[in-house]
Amino acid sequence: MSTQRLRNEDYHDYSSTDVSPEESPSEGLGNFSPGSYQRLGESGNMTWFQTLIHLLKGNIGTGLLGLPLAVKNAGLLMGSLSLLVIGIVAVHCMGILVKCARHLCRRMNKPFLDYGDTVMYGLESSPSAWIRSHSHWGRHIVGFFLVVTQLGFCCVYFVFLAENFKQVIEAANGTTTNCQNNETVVLMPTMDSRLYMLSFLPFLVLLTFIRSLRILSIFSLLANVSMLVSLITIYQFIVQVLPLENKMKNSKKFPLILYLGMTIVTVLYISLGSLGYLQFGATIKGSITLNLPNCWLYQSVKLLYSIGIFFTYPLQFYVAAEIIIPIIVSRVPEHYMLMVDLCVRTAMACITCVLAVLIPRLDLVLSLVGSVSSSALALIIPPLLEVATFYGEGLSPLAIIKDALISIIGFLGFVVGTYESLCELIQPKHVDTSTNSTSAFI
Repeated sequence: MSTQRLRNEDYHDYSSTDVSPEESPSEGLGNFSPGSYQRLGESGNMTWFQTLIHLLKGNIGTGLLGLPLAVKNAGLLMGSLSLLVIGIVAVHCMGILVKCARHLCRRMNKPFLDYGDTVMYGLESSPSAWIRSHSHWGRHIVGFFLVVTQLGFCCVYFVFLAENFKQVIEAANGTTTNCQNNETVVLMPTMDSRLYMLSFLPFLVLLTFIRSLRILSIFSLLANVSMLVSLITIYQFIVQVLPLENKMKNSKKFPLILYLGMTIVTVLYISLGSLGYLQFGATIKGSITLNLPNCWLYQSVKLLYSIGIFFTYPLQFYVAAEIIIPIIVSRVPEHYMLMVDLCVRTAMACITCVLAVLIPRLDLVLSLVGSVSSSALALIIPPLLEVATFYGEGLSPLAIIKDALISIIGFLGFVVGTYESLCELIQPKHVDTSTNSTSAFI
C-alpha cells in the first residue's frame, strides 16, 4: 500500500464536524457540476432524521450534566439568558459556515469542503494580499483547535467515568430500592479515582484501534440509547420533585434541520441547567448524576450514562486521530505504517488519561480548552470567514458590523475565560474538587 493510497483510502478529514460520518467519500464525483453542492459523503444516503440524530449526538455529552453547576455560578436568570443568547449566536455561526461552504464550493468548482478547506478558500478571497498568501494557515489553525477540543473532551470522559463508577461502588452498601428520599449514606472507601481512570485506559485504547466507521456507528447507537434512557430518567426525577447536512439525501433541508436540532439542544441545556439548580441548589455537583439518590434506579442511570460516554470516547477521538495520524504515518516506510498508526493512537489515548490523572481540577483545564478552542471555532472564525468570503461581493455594512460584534464577543470570552482559568490553575482557591471534577463549562 503506498502512502498516497493510505491517505486516500484509510484517512479522510472530518474536521468540519463533531461526529464521524459513517462512510467516506469515494463515489459520485463524476456527476458533479459547478452549480451543485455535495458535502462529505456525497453519496447522499442519510435521511433528515439520521442527520438530526447525529446533530444532537454531537452536541450532547458530559457538558450537559455540568450545566446546573454553571447556572448556580452565573445565577438562575443570567445563566438561563446567557445559554439562550449563546445558543442563538452559535446556531447563527453554524449557518454562516454552511453558507460559506456552499458559496465556495460553487466558486472553486469543488464537490465538498470541510471546515479547514472552507476557511482556507475563504481567506483566499480576502482583499488583503498578505492574508491571501497565508491562507493555508487557516486549515492548520482549524485543525489545531479541533484537536485540542476533541482531546479535551476525551480527558473529561476519563474523569466522568472514574467519578461516577467510584460513587456507585462506594455507595453500594447503602443503595436501596427507595428513591423517594435522597439520604446520605456512609461510603465504603475504595481506590483513588485516578486508579479508576488508569483501569479504563486499556479498554479505551482498544476502542481507539477501531478504524472502521461502520463499526464505530454501532457504538454510537449504544451511546445514544444509553444517554437517552439516562436523560429521561434524570428529567423524570428533577421534574417530579419540583411542583448532519454532510450526507443528507436532500441537502436543501439541512438549514431547517440545523435550526431544529440546535433549538432542541438549547432547550435541553437551559431546562436541565435551570431545573437541576432549582432542585439541588447550593449542593449541586460538577455532574448532576452525582446528586441523584442512592437507589438502584438512579445508580443505574449513572452507569448507563457512563456507558454512553465510554462508547462516545472513540467517536470524539476519531476526529483528532484523522487530523494527526496521516501526517505522521505518511513519513514512515510502508511496512511500518500500521504499527505506527496503532502506536500513535495509543500515545494519544494515554496523553488524555495522563492529563486527567495529573490535574486535580480538570474542570478548569476544560474551561481553558473551551475558552481557547471552542470560542475560536464557534464564535470567532465563522463571522470573520463570512467577511473574508463575501467582502468583495458587496457584503452589507450591517452584516460586517454584526460579524465584528460576534467576533469581539468570542474574543472577550477567549481572553476572560483563559485568564480566569490560568489564575485558578496557578493559585487554586479552596474548593471541593469532587464537586467540580466532571463539569465542563461552556
